[in-house]
Amino acid sequence: MDLSAFLYLGVTFGLFIIFAIIVVRTYSKKRKDTMERPKHRMLDDD
Repeated sequence: MDLSAFLYLGVTFGLFIIFAIIVVRTYSKKRKDTMERPKHRMLDDD
């Protein structure tokens, strides 16, 4: 494998790590209340 193949794999792996971090942060129990608060506030207004 040459340098471009390693670079491609590195970028792909890096993007996967970033995606995994976003998913973990979005679906963590600690942040769920913070993220759901605007939705419940909007539903209470109706």
